[in-house]
Amino acid sequence: MSKKTVVTFGEIMLRLAPPGYERLMMSPMLVATFGGGEANVAVSVANYGLPARYVTALPDNPVTDAFVYQMRGFGIDTSFIKRAAGRFGIYFVEPGANQRPSKVVYDRANSSIALAKPGDLDWQAIFADAGWFHVTGITPALSQSAADLSIEAAKAAQAMGVPVSCDLNYRKNLWKYGKSAQEVMSELVLHVDYAIANEEDCQKALGVKIDVDVHSGKLDSAQYEKLAEKVLATYPNLKAIAITLRESFSASHNGWSACMHNRERFMMSRHYDITHIVDRVGGGDSFGGGLIYGLLSLPSHEEALEFAVAASCLKHSVPGDFNRFTKAEVESLLKEGGSGRVQR
Repeated sequence: MSKKTVVTFGEIMLRLAPPGYERLMMSPMLVATFGGGEANVAVSVANYGLPARYVTALPDNPVTDAFVYQMRGFGIDTSFIKRAAGRFGIYFVEPGANQRPSKVVYDRANSSIALAKPGDLDWQAIFADAGWFHVTGITPALSQSAADLSIEAAKAAQAMGVPVSCDLNYRKNLWKYGKSAQEVMSELVLHVDYAIANEEDCQKALGVKIDVDVHSGKLDSAQYEKLAEKVLATYPNLKAIAITLRESFSASHNGWSACMHNRERFMMSRHYDITHIVDRVGGGDSFGGGLIYGLLSLPSHEEALEFAVAASCLKHSVPGDFNRFTKAEVESLLKEGGSGRVQR
């Protein structure tokens, strides 16, 4: 098993959500936790036993102190978190149920990471003992300087021989500073080894399209090999692409699976029918964390893909962004099939 450090870089936010399945401000309270794609991945890989390092820029205040304390509790190295100008970003999430979709409202303008720029972080030191680097399409959407910093990071990792993964994570509500997602992400992906996406990410972030309706609920899995081949043909630097397949029957009931193409073969995972979703926010990040763990630690890409999908399936059962499951619990789902019987 690789014991080199998995490094992730991006923005963490204060996550504010109403209790249970209430609507925002239905009662005068909000549950405060932390969430952000790259931190979510760091928590996952740390829970599976790999060394993890989370890198970001945050204001020097007690909220940052609380976040750093929590990350250290997961065993994550926080020594390269830069205290900087700006604010701590916030996002509000209203969990969906049945036919009512989940809703996210961002309040992250002028956050510390959005103000950060190339040269602010010492990538040589950050990647000195790294065995993997993970970034997403969320950070480049925040500002031109954050996009430039993300590309600088991927280039630095690549120059040092560190494998780079990127979850494309297209967020239409974030691309506001004048560049399109396709303009920025097509450059970033040139410095990536492993891409993670869903079909909408491929279309909106990379401009690679297939003939599917991303909002139709039932997805045609036969189209995904074509999509993966088109992405790999467009970006010959990529070693593989993993694509998640979500069938959204309602906010509470999703089908969940994934596929991966590593240029040698196309793989499809088993399918999970998730009928009582507690919280799907962070589901894609838990897939990414599981895939990174699997690619570093498991014998085959097929096993890595299955581990990632199982890990993400479990994430749908707990509130909050973080996937709070161990390697043994993911392996139990893979072996036992998820009957939900009491363990005693």
